[in-house]
Amino acid sequence: MGGCWLYMLRCADGRYYVGTSRLDDVAVRVSQNNQGQSEYTSKRLPVVLVFAEHFERIADAVASERRLKGWSRLKKEAVIRGEFSILPELAKRGFKPKIGRIQSELETPSSFQTPAARAPQDEGCGLDEVT
Repeated sequence: MGGCWLYMLRCADGRYYVGTSRLDDVAVRVSQNNQGQSEYTSKRLPVVLVFAEHFERIADAVASERRLKGWSRLKKEAVIRGEFSILPELAKRGFKPKIGRIQSELETPSSFQTPAARAPQDEGCGLDEVT
């Protein structure tokens, strides 16, 4: 067959593992993962194949792997469901999911949104009156 597979596994702990394989049959690579032949997945068994795409060029598969590894859980799950049309919306800066850990992280104000504390050495030097 040639080329390379990009695949995503759901681990027993709910995490996702993204990898590539030059094997003709991606199921063989999934079996190897389930036999503990991958350091990351060996501690999170069993794993289940949730997404796979074949690329003719290995470089394209590796580039897609790197991109997918950097994506949020929400974007990975959209790919798994085949909802590619919502990826641009999920990629927008400030996108707030309705639930989950990511929501609370987005609601935490940045250092630019919180008032600066007055340094102790500035107390009593006349700067207290300046606001």
